Amino acid sequence: METIFLDAAAMTDREAAHDHLAARLCLPAYYGRNLDALFDLLSTRIGETRLVVQNAPLITENLGPYGRALLGVLEDAAAENPGLAVELRQGPV
Repeated sequence: METIFLDAAAMTDREAAHDHLAARLCLPAYYGRNLDALFDLLSTRIGETRLVVQNAPLITENLGPYGRALLGVLEDAAAENPGLAVELRQGPV
């Protein structure tokens, strides 16, 4: 299983969040940089993948309602894709 670490501390605004997600998840150039596109790519991702979100509370601190929606997308994609798991951590690894 591939483990990918995401750091919520790097997600200071929407643009920074999508920059971080695109880089860490190696998303394709056509990634739409929005939550619908993120869901589409994660829910159809091939292979066993575990996403570990470090400093998870910072997502909602930094992004407010958008951060809550982002967390929801991660959880919904994991529910849709049996090969995807999401782990939220309070602090760094």
